[in-house]
Amino acid sequence: MNKKPILRWGLLSTARINRAVIPPIRNSKRSQLLAVASRDQKSAVEFAQTWQIPRAHSSYEDILADPEIDVIYNPLPNSMHAEWSIKAVHAGKHVLCEKPLANSLAEVDAMRAAAKQTGKIITEAFMYRHHPQTLQVKELIDSGIIGKIHLISGSFTYVAARANDVRLDPRLGGGCLWDVGCYPISYARMLIGSEPEEVFGWQIVSPGGVDIQFVGQLRFPGEIYAQIQSSFITPHAPFMEVIGSQGTLLVPKPFVPGKHEKVILRKGDQDQVIRSHGADLYQGEITDIENSILQGTSPRVSLIDSRNNTAAILALLESARTGRPIHPATL
Repeated sequence: MNKKPILRWGLLSTARINRAVIPPIRNSKRSQLLAVASRDQKSAVEFAQTWQIPRAHSSYEDILADPEIDVIYNPLPNSMHAEWSIKAVHAGKHVLCEKPLANSLAEVDAMRAAAKQTGKIITEAFMYRHHPQTLQVKELIDSGIIGKIHLISGSFTYVAARANDVRLDPRLGGGCLWDVGCYPISYARMLIGSEPEEVFGWQIVSPGGVDIQFVGQLRFPGEIYAQIQSSFITPHAPFMEVIGSQGTLLVPKPFVPGKHEKVILRKGDQDQVIRSHGADLYQGEITDIENSILQGTSPRVSLIDSRNNTAAILALLESARTGRPIHPATL
């Protein structure tokens, strides 16, 4: 019996988020974690030793030049996503790139062009999109269980208090809308199945120049509206709520669901608890890119999907800056 092809992974930096993707890579029978890179040799070696990774590269260029690496996980700061994802595919690697995919439409388009030219996959690591709870919520909405969607509300907030946090640096693509506001925007777009026609946003800006609180409204075709909020200065408060003509669906943990979660279907005065199947949060995105590489399936989060999410974010930021409604399609 032939063994299944094994994809060998390299981690592009020693970022904290690596801790989330290392276990699912190792849990997969089709993947192997082979290398990690850092711009500092000592950091790379220490990380490799801590996580028992066979190879430690002393530069990002070195790991891209490693002929035995098939897939790169790119968790670099937002402003570096496009540059190094493009370099990776030109080096013959597929890329799982952390969200947000990029900070401009020009960068997303350059990534799309590079992926097409090289025949390699670039997909955005929106881990929640692969979780059974998310797929279940989408199925429930599409079934018409709450009727026609009228309003979606979503929130992802937390207090960003870590010193020298890259999320607070405008030069690195920081800001709460890029970091966590991208989640409720993505979730709403996924459920509605279309793109916002007009958006309006308000923000509180830090002394350093990034949004630390953002509230936005989005108008979709068919008189469907979404309200989103994100923050670095308010306590952790994630949720998604979908209000339809015949009921409401509440998702208490939409973005970081665990193995045993629930959604609440509300009709009139009656609440029905709907349980979701358990799964590791990050396993789905690993399985998805494995399927795309080895079986030729399309990534669940396509580059067009990522471009449209980026356009919505940019439109909201422009609205907050100018104080006027913005049409994402005109960007």
